[in-house]
Amino acid sequence: MDTQQIVELNREYTFFTWSVQSQVQPLTAVRGEGVYFWDADGRRYLDFSSQLMNVNAGHGNRRIIAAVQAQVASMAYAYPGIATEARGRLGQLLAEVTPGDLCKTLFTTGGGEANENAIKFARLYTGRHKLLARYRSFHGATAGALSLTGDPYRLPVEPLISGVVHFMDPYCYRCPFGWTPETCHRECISHVEQVVEFEGPENIAAIVLEGVTGSNGLIIPPDDYWPRIRALCDKYGILLVSDEVMSGFGRTGKWFGVDHWGVTPDIMTLGKGITSGYVPLGAVVVSRAIADYFENRRLPMGLTYSGHPVGVAAGVAAIEAYRAEGLVENAARMGVVLKEGLEELKARHPSVGDVRSIGLFSTIELVKDRQSKTPLAPLPGLPSNPGDANVAPRLAAAIRERGMHCFVKWNHLFPIPPLCITESELRDGLRILDEALVVADEMVR
Repeated sequence: MDTQQIVELNREYTFFTWSVQSQVQPLTAVRGEGVYFWDADGRRYLDFSSQLMNVNAGHGNRRIIAAVQAQVASMAYAYPGIATEARGRLGQLLAEVTPGDLCKTLFTTGGGEANENAIKFARLYTGRHKLLARYRSFHGATAGALSLTGDPYRLPVEPLISGVVHFMDPYCYRCPFGWTPETCHRECISHVEQVVEFEGPENIAAIVLEGVTGSNGLIIPPDDYWPRIRALCDKYGILLVSDEVMSGFGRTGKWFGVDHWGVTPDIMTLGKGITSGYVPLGAVVVSRAIADYFENRRLPMGLTYSGHPVGVAAGVAAIEAYRAEGLVENAARMGVVLKEGLEELKARHPSVGDVRSIGLFSTIELVKDRQSKTPLAPLPGLPSNPGDANVAPRLAAAIRERGMHCFVKWNHLFPIPPLCITESELRDGLRILDEALVVADEMVR
């Protein structure tokens, strides 16, 4: 089929997520290699968002492909009560690469289900019901994970699960407490303790945070944020959950986002990069104390595809690829180049209000003017955030026309390329962004 035939077939018989179906204008994809993929008409695109921030090892990694092929050929499925070598091996590898005493894993089919089961672990272990999470967050699209999610995606389908309370974010560019970096009082931290006290610490099972906030603006917290939230949890006997679905597996230049601040959570949730996106897989990794708690208690959790042999085989190969190919280290090195390039874009384009990056995890925030910081595009369903709803589709189209794919959400561009990217390829992507941002500049003028 050519591009038009594939698109028409998909439009007629399938749904596209998070979209008004009549407005969807999808790319096609038939193959990928390294940091590139090709559409059905043979046109090549630089994948500057690792598809949806999960193809960390790049497309066509032979190590992962071989592992998947071998596992399918030998045994494509085993029920969750059966032990397999790949399942045990991936559990062992996760215990090695995750921080502190995180030691035992429940496998799921993706990051959303990982967060669903993290909720269960936290409530069962503590005997408490409430959960705290941030407003500018995304934790998944299932009922519990979407309840934790603070962004507007949850609003059309509420009510969801009970007991979730949201608090404000350490969003330094748009400080919700009105401070600047020079006058900061860290109310983004003290405010959390106030919420804990109002909700009753004896009622709170866990505080759930993304290691580094992803698709809600790539918010990188101050250096004392994670350590002080850890201390707050310890003070009140609350579990700390780090959602590393997007910020994990080398994305930030370290294995996991929390590694930048030397913090060990009680529970870590994983997905996306755990297999580099080659096979759906998620995981909940828990501390020794939580693991021991269930040694003589029934674990009331389960999924038909928990520990799926093909998924865990891909996970083993992905971790081996990250190690053998030095991809975490490359993310740190290329992250320096990316950060410098983003700062240069900010200096040249009046539509760029702020740029934020950590490793190969970055965003460009677009504004109408830098003084007011008015977003160039609105948040859906929030009329207090004015802006042009055409920003995202126009920018996405301008980037595609130049042979690149980059995720655009509201007033944010997300340059998040595969960890195998070279400096030359990275600079090509920055050049394309430089050209495409002229479209945003014209919207400002």
